[in-house]
Amino acid sequence: MLEAYLQQGRIEAGCDEAGRGCLAGSVFAAAVILPEDFHNDLLNDSKQLTEKQRYSLRPIIEQEALAWAVGEVTAQEIDKLNILNASLLAMHRAVAQLKLRPEHLLIDGNRFRQPAQLQLHRLSEDGKSKATALQSGLPDDYPEIPATTIVKGDGKFLSIAAASVLAKTYRDDAMLALHEQFPPYQWNENKGYPTPAHRRAIAEIGSSPYHRLSFRLLDEDDQLSLF
Repeated sequence: MLEAYLQQGRIEAGCDEAGRGCLAGSVFAAAVILPEDFHNDLLNDSKQLTEKQRYSLRPIIEQEALAWAVGEVTAQEIDKLNILNASLLAMHRAVAQLKLRPEHLLIDGNRFRQPAQLQLHRLSEDGKSKATALQSGLPDDYPEIPATTIVKGDGKFLSIAAASVLAKTYRDDAMLALHEQFPPYQWNENKGYPTPAHRRAIAEIGSSPYHRLSFRLLDEDDQLSLF
């Protein structure tokens, strides 16, 4: 049985991401605030659910949540920030869109950083001076909200599990749309993950504008010839 909350009586948002390990596409994150009496027998770790189950849960979560939102960080931003910072920024972008401001965040995983800690500056080419700050996509008055990290939290807390479902389904939708533009990569099947067929397509036709160039797209020998 998943827990409804960690800190009773506080407005608590569960946060989770999808797509960290992909070679292509954005990383998505969702933030969900559920009522304390929310219950759904099907809701569990979204990685254990079938695709059909996730999509059946999405409208239920959206209708019954007190607030929910989805954030996105693009492949180009991932290459500049690194995937950890990008994943956390996607969470903050989701939280910033919530119509109800949470008092506490439940974060799936064991790492969390406030926006000021996300290294949203990049070094200039000489590596000595800082260039223009990357856009965070967060409002100027975005607050630092207390947070608790929960390892495998999507299998422990309802709000994180709900966020996991939304992040996964919205990211899958985005990859299906990109598949229409780039069918050789088979993103309709692999959703950007490093399957043999995906890597084979990269080796044959090269990378797309949606690939994460900071990732190892191919085996080392093939990677050198990619560029």
